[in-house]
Amino acid sequence: MSLYIPLGIVAAILLWAALNYNLLIRIRQQVRESWSGIDTELKRRYDLVPNLVETVKGYAAHERQVLTAVTEARTAALASSGSPESQAQDEKNLVASMRQLFAVAEDYPDLKASEHYLSLQQELSNTEDRIQAARRFYNGNVRDLNTRIEVFPSNLIAALFSFAKEEYFEVESSVIRRVVDVNFSD
Repeated sequence: MSLYIPLGIVAAILLWAALNYNLLIRIRQQVRESWSGIDTELKRRYDLVPNLVETVKGYAAHERQVLTAVTEARTAALASSGSPESQAQDEKNLVASMRQLFAVAEDYPDLKASEHYLSLQQELSNTEDRIQAARRFYNGNVRDLNTRIEVFPSNLIAALFSFAKEEYFEVESSVIRRVVDVNFSD
């Protein structure tokens, strides 16, 4: 009878360890899967950018510097395959150059009225929304994994099997977070 108590305790500890290990594996797989969702949407954006640049190029040929900046930023973002933090930096550069491209397009009424341009712009807008949704899903999974890795007692299993914290994928620039100054007095 006295042998069953220690065996029961050992069995309970092994069961607890196995359950926590499996949970960490499951969450890590969700992080990897959600990262592939971001990757898919980013590739979709990379495919749209050259079409948009070519469309603008037809109307704004003398805006060569902006068009070159967009192309270079797209190439850098497409080639980026490092950590989410390094890819986020390349994405920030692409988003900034795209803003410049849209600013140039504002100066060309014929371009803004072009059905092809409007279609590409709408498709890019939809893609940006999908990227944001995929980013939120990925960051939620990263949060869950990082929390599991840090909280007791699952941190014991995480340390034992060398689970590492993942990086969040943050693309937004500080300009987006800045408070808008609204002034109606003139």
